[in-house]
Amino acid sequence: MTTPSLPVIRELVRCYQAFDAVAGAHIRSMGLTAPQFDIIATLGNTPGMRFKELGEKTLCTKGTLSGIVDRLAEKGLVRRVASPTDGRSQIVQLTAAGEKVFAQTFPAQIRYMDELLAGVDAERMSRLQQELHYLRGILEEKGKP
Repeated sequence: MTTPSLPVIRELVRCYQAFDAVAGAHIRSMGLTAPQFDIIATLGNTPGMRFKELGEKTLCTKGTLSGIVDRLAEKGLVRRVASPTDGRSQIVQLTAAGEKVFAQTFPAQIRYMDELLAGVDAERMSRLQQELHYLRGILEEKGKP
């Protein structure tokens, strides 16, 4: 069965799979998993975030976030501190070692992605961004309860 949306959905999934494979391999070459990199990149240049905010800003599901943070804490890259305004919540912060990993891996990943996409001209890059933004807006609007 073919529908108007099926080719777009297939291409979107294939594009994400290709991106995930290429980006993930580069991230693993730097000693991190993709979810670990996502958390470090999100916490970089911030004073830290509550778990809820970190979950909203990363691609990590709520169920896996705590385990990923635990593994990063075991590596000495993040720490949990009590929130000064809410005794029930914790803030996740990069440690000095985590800041160093962020300073090394984030720019390296951006450079790597820029190299991969270097053949795409600025006008097309802008159109791609606009089209993806448009599609995300439709999906988010339709996905609201």
